[in-house]
Amino acid sequence: MILSVSRRTDVPAFFSDWFYNRINEGFVLVRNPMNNKQVSRILLNPEVIDCIVFWSKNPKNLIVNLDKIKNYHYYFQFTLTPYDKTIEVNVPEKTVLIKTFIELSQRIGKERVIWRYDPIMLTQKFTKEYHFNRFEYLAEKLHRYTKKCIISFVDMYKKTERNTATIDIMPMTDSVIFEIAEKLSIIAKKYGLSLETCSEAVDLSAFGINHGKCIDDKLISGIIGKPLFIEKDTNQRLSCGCVKSIDIGAYNTCKHNCLYCYANFSKSLVEKNCLQHNPDAPLLYGALKGDEMIKDRGEYS
Repeated sequence: MILSVSRRTDVPAFFSDWFYNRINEGFVLVRNPMNNKQVSRILLNPEVIDCIVFWSKNPKNLIVNLDKIKNYHYYFQFTLTPYDKTIEVNVPEKTVLIKTFIELSQRIGKERVIWRYDPIMLTQKFTKEYHFNRFEYLAEKLHRYTKKCIISFVDMYKKTERNTATIDIMPMTDSVIFEIAEKLSIIAKKYGLSLETCSEAVDLSAFGINHGKCIDDKLISGIIGKPLFIEKDTNQRLSCGCVKSIDIGAYNTCKHNCLYCYANFSKSLVEKNCLQHNPDAPLLYGALKGDEMIKDRGEYS
């Protein structure tokens, strides 16, 4: 089983104590995001979990206690973008995150820390030239500590449109995407980084940029030292290349409050849900009411 921690929220940044308590308890409960009466019970022992994929903008709190998961295989998707607090409201300063990125890589190896530069969006402030300059700045700082960078272009979900209404995002045409891709590819090659896309239908192979798998069976096979044969995750978007995994996060709980976020409906709902978080509870937030249907999940079901 591949454990995703988590596409839905930043567990390493905000809920690391809860995660480690779940590891100690040996299980976690996860509500179905489409039906809160359906709850999955997921075993968390190393014999069941092939690999954990962590997703985070700031994993500092989690990496302090990595010894607690020394019996598990894992890697990190570490998002480090060029935006300031007008976009990523509660994300720490980039200089701090760069230090955390380097610290993590030095502890676990650069093949297990994937740099995410996503989503790419354009405004009057965050222009193409701004991205080119900042991408090279970050590439220069990080290239000794990772092998791969994953990029994507902003998807304008309804939540994203509402939350970004005040910053006037510019249209992302194919010609603009190709221009950005070509320039980022040149920079990535300069620093020996491979470049892949996340959930992008557009073909950028002409620039040496392939479609990626954020939950990557080949990478995981290399980490665990044996081949894995896992099907594509049909619950994700058609353009997503990820293989099947089980996610233990919950939507509307990420306190970074990034304006482009697809996982939060509103800041007020995040605050409400986070008030119901108990680091000792089996659910990320809230409690069982007694009328739920609890189903054991394992493998890649």
